[in-house]
Amino acid sequence: MFNNPLDRLRIVGMMEGASFLVLLGIAMPLKYLAGLPLAVRVVGSLHGLLFVLYVAAVLGVSVSMRWPLRRVAAALVAAVVPFGPFVFDAHLRRVTAAEA
Repeated sequence: MFNNPLDRLRIVGMMEGASFLVLLGIAMPLKYLAGLPLAVRVVGSLHGLLFVLYVAAVLGVSVSMRWPLRRVAAALVAAVVPFGPFVFDAHLRRVTAAEA
């Protein structure tokens, strides 16, 4: 399952995207509406770690699969847009299916 760099990117991307949505949709409201800043601290730290792993996975795949700079940039931009990793993964599935 984790043997392929592309599979690792997809899995880390899903976790990173989910953590971003949890941060924005649950932890931030808990902080500002319920006065619980610990939620942002915990979820934000986890999201930060997953973000770094996602960037490392993108760079690893880009080198091993010789991705064009445009695809690398799209993957990195997707990481900072809500739902971006999910949209990028769907695009990546279409592209890899077409190339196969």
